[in-house]
Parts: sequence; C-alpha cells; structure tokens
Amino acid sequence: MNEEFAPVNQMRAVTISREYGSGGGEIASRLAKRLGWQLVDHALVERAASEIGTSTQEAEVHDEHVQGMVLQALNSLLYLYPAAMANTPSEAFLSDEEYRDAFNTVVRAAATRGHVVIVGRASQVILADLRDVLHVRVIASFEQRVVYVMQREGADRHTAESRIHTKDHERASYLGREYHHHPDDAHLYDLVLNTSLLDLQSAVDIICFTLHEIAKGLAKTKDELGPATGLSRYPTPPEDFPSLAH
Repeated sequence: MNEEFAPVNQMRAVTISREYGSGGGEIASRLAKRLGWQLVDHALVERAASEIGTSTQEAEVHDEHVQGMVLQALNSLLYLYPAAMANTPSEAFLSDEEYRDAFNTVVRAAATRGHVVIVGRASQVILADLRDVLHVRVIASFEQRVVYVMQREGADRHTAESRIHTKDHERASYLGREYHHHPDDAHLYDLVLNTSLLDLQSAVDIICFTLHEIAKGLAKTKDELGPATGLSRYPTPPEDFPSLAH
C-alpha cells in the first residue's frame, strides 16, 4: 500500500456536505478513487430501504426531501378515502422517524465498516462524535453554481437557478427538521472548501492533506490539541484589550 496513505488509513470516513452545484459530489467521487475507499451516496437510500423493508422509491421520498410531502399526501388520502387506499402497501405509511432511524443505522454501519466517503444524508451530524471521521463542507458562489449546473446538466439558466434553490432548501429543511442543525453551520465541519476559488482536484488534494494531519493527531488526547498547542502567553497584553495589571 502507498506509504502516503498509511496514516490516512487510520481514519474511518470522510463526510461530504455540499451546496448544490458546488462540485461536492464530483469531489467525493475523486477522493474515494484517490484513497481507494468506497463511495457511499445513493447506496444509502437503497440500504435504508432494505433496513426497513420498503422500496427504494419510497425511501427516496424521505431522502433529504422537504416535509415528506408524498408521505403526507398518502396519509391524507388514507384519512379521507380509507376504502380507496385499502390496497396501498403498508410501507407507504412508515413515519419520518422510522426513516431517520434507518438512515442513522446505515450511516453508522458504513462508518464502522471504515474507509468510506459518505455524501450528504446528515452524516456530518450522525458521526459528529467520532474523531476518526473528517467532516467537509463544499460551497461556491451562487453564480458559479449556476454555471456548473448549466454545464453539467445541460439546463438553461432559469432551470439551473430553480434547481439550486430547491435542492438547497430541501437539504437545509431536512437537516433542520430531523437533526436541528443548519448545513451552513461551520462548526459542523473540520474543513470548508470554496470551489469558486479552487479547482476540484486541488480540493481533493487539500482534503487528503487534512486527513493526513488529523490522522497524526489521533494518538493525542483532545486536551493536547487545539490552537493553543505549543504556544506561550503573549509577552504584552493584546493592543485591543486594556492591561490586566492593576
């Protein structure tokens, strides 16, 4: 195995949260290939569906989707027209909580397996307590994201802008509703990358470097880490604060 990745392999996972159109999914794919790790993205939906015994299509309804709109519609129909809905599969009425618990189980199982790059699905919150998981957020300016979506998806400007607004809103609503966090909270991440300023390969390089550095710190306690490590007291009081001497 390449000696470059020896310390990195002490890490079990990287989570990638991304603004839509920032290139985060492409970065995750390139990173997984570079490390020789498994990419876990849409596969989470399929595994969660299997976990609770329902269809992939039904699981997709809940996956980062605002307010579980389809589920609510089905439940409303059941209430209003019980006879008409009698043959509807019972899995269509599983609760949002059941889907969330299934995703939590699957995300943690992926991390336990190790050497995975997990895209989205609230993984930065679910795995927040694990020191050997690196949490990355990928952002870009709105205009740069519009250009990305137009180029990658062959969409016109109006469609690209609409998709970005919709996906960003759905993801933020999902994380807020189910986990009481907002994806723009920088404290959820170890690293935030702006692809307005970085090409995607450079972003992969930076993630690999950060993985390497964090892996080296795993042998230390939390008290031995942090911005104060190795620093002594200022020789004089900071100029923007009054002297502490009396």
